[in-house]
Amino acid sequence: MSTDYKVKLFLKKSFERIRNEKLKSTLLQAVPFWIASLVTGLVAVLYTKLFAGAESVSRYFIHHHIWWLFLVTPALFLIAYFIVVRYAPYARGSGIPQVMAAIDLANPKDNHKVKKLLSIKVIVVKIISNILVAVGGAATGREGPTIQIAGSVFRKVNQWIPDSWPRISRRNMIMTGAAAGLAAAFNTPLGGIVFAVEELTRTHIRYYRTAIFSAVIIAGLTAQYFLGSYLYLGYPDVSKLSGYIFLVVIIVSVITGVLGALMCKFILAIFRWKNSFTKGQTVTYVTVCALIMVLLAVACSPEVMGSGKELMNSVLFSANKRIAWYIPFLRFSGPVVCFTTGVSGGVFAPALSSGASFGALVSGWFDLSATNTNLVILAGMVGFLTGVTRTPFTSAILVLEMTDSHNVIFHLMLAGMIASVVALIVDKHSFYDHMRAQYVRKLEQEELEEEAAQKLPATG
Repeated sequence: MSTDYKVKLFLKKSFERIRNEKLKSTLLQAVPFWIASLVTGLVAVLYTKLFAGAESVSRYFIHHHIWWLFLVTPALFLIAYFIVVRYAPYARGSGIPQVMAAIDLANPKDNHKVKKLLSIKVIVVKIISNILVAVGGAATGREGPTIQIAGSVFRKVNQWIPDSWPRISRRNMIMTGAAAGLAAAFNTPLGGIVFAVEELTRTHIRYYRTAIFSAVIIAGLTAQYFLGSYLYLGYPDVSKLSGYIFLVVIIVSVITGVLGALMCKFILAIFRWKNSFTKGQTVTYVTVCALIMVLLAVACSPEVMGSGKELMNSVLFSANKRIAWYIPFLRFSGPVVCFTTGVSGGVFAPALSSGASFGALVSGWFDLSATNTNLVILAGMVGFLTGVTRTPFTSAILVLEMTDSHNVIFHLMLAGMIASVVALIVDKHSFYDHMRAQYVRKLEQEELEEEAAQKLPATG
């Protein structure tokens, strides 16, 4: 046997061994993502059913015993608030800014900070608090909370990985969890992927594309297995569109983009105002907000309450697509009132319903046909959500997948891009960016206070 042949044989076996080891390592690294995705899908299904039940109870009160809400809503808001404050302060609000902050802090020295943002305790508190206020008729959603829940699941699975296992980036694990959570919440796999790329990631997608694709697929399929293959909003008719409809899409995109950013501006201003509140003043504020929700429902319209999904279905699928002029402003004010209380709840669904209502209002100005109105409503949904999140492609893809309206993808992308540009007039940064920075600062402040408290006995 010649020397050249021996060298070639040695190199061939070496390459095969390296390739097999790499394949084994890749498969082992994928297993935690698959397990976390399966758990995320199951939790998302349970959460969806609980939230649907909570909204059913809320609708029962609204239609049969609305006056009881003057007692029920404040009581449930206060219970939900105290649960968050007592057991998991970082479970309040949407959950998306917490995930973004956790991604920023995903390193060993800040593990104790990330634990406050993503944990099993956060999952439990998040769901309980959100369900309670949903029963009370809060203008809130479950989609943002599902993202924080999924991030917590993926982080916990990452912690359980044995030391002998191939290591996985904490940051990539959390980002993948967020994408899987959004996909399971809305049944929008592409939306989950685009959301991770557009909103969460600071690295090139090639470093974790396999993980995120497989996680979104597994979480989505798990949710579909139990909930069925469904569209979040069904199949609105957007055929036979007029040639001039692009002009109306531009108008509604400008309006909703500015209003989405303004809503967030109001919420942030109220948070700054509340910073000086005592505990008693905060309790009073939560109670007053709950009563305001009920008063608006009784005096104006029950449409102010709930996630707004019924309103979206009504304007998209009923023959009468016209709405009263004040309904959009009620949907605008509902999230402001509820989100600032400090309970758990998302703004995705309320933002979409606000955009839908403004879209229906604008279409009434031009007396549009039913199909043209449907498109303007969808554009309003994309525009308002973009004004809140500053993620035009995620917003467009979400609405596209929720309604299977592939033929108007360019209209929706146009709406997202215009809304993103005009929202900059109101604020250069997104609502989630502001909230993420607040959470990071608060965690750093708590760390300094804890260190000072530890040093105090020694100096004394």
